[in-house]
Amino acid sequence: MDEVKDHLEQGLQIVFIGFNPSIRSGELGHHYANPRNNFWRILHQSGLTPRLYEASEDEELLKLGYGFTNIVARPTRGVEDITREEYKRGRELLRAKLEQYRPEVACFVGKGVYTEFSQRTRAEWGFQDRTEPIVDGVREFVAPSSSGLVRMPLSGIVDIYRRLHEAVTEQL
Repeated sequence: MDEVKDHLEQGLQIVFIGFNPSIRSGELGHHYANPRNNFWRILHQSGLTPRLYEASEDEELLKLGYGFTNIVARPTRGVEDITREEYKRGRELLRAKLEQYRPEVACFVGKGVYTEFSQRTRAEWGFQDRTEPIVDGVREFVAPSSSGLVRMPLSGIVDIYRRLHEAVTEQL
């Protein structure tokens, strides 16, 4: 199955970083394409997007200053199918992407994504208080996963993404 194409360019406000694409995303070639994934609803309800986008419009979000990538590019049924070697290589590739494109914020869609990347054992929701960010000049934000399997109420997830929206809006 083909990898889902990254949507990255210079000058982005936020790059959303997932674990890896779902099988459905791999089949369709778009980020967060599984209909049980709440990503697009969360972005809209939090104010990050002016309307409800569909996964097929993921590249359009570059116009809003948002990009997409994953720590592992290979689509799988679940994160348990990702190997340690894939994570190791993914950390290297993701760091290189962040260093090359230098978004204002790297938004990790799930604590696990952040802890795999940072190799830290814990993370709190929101901006990470680090004296030395992993990539100089890129702020790190940890948000809940948008998977339909997450047990946190959708309203709580939206509130955390709303904090991201408010922070980047203040910078404008």
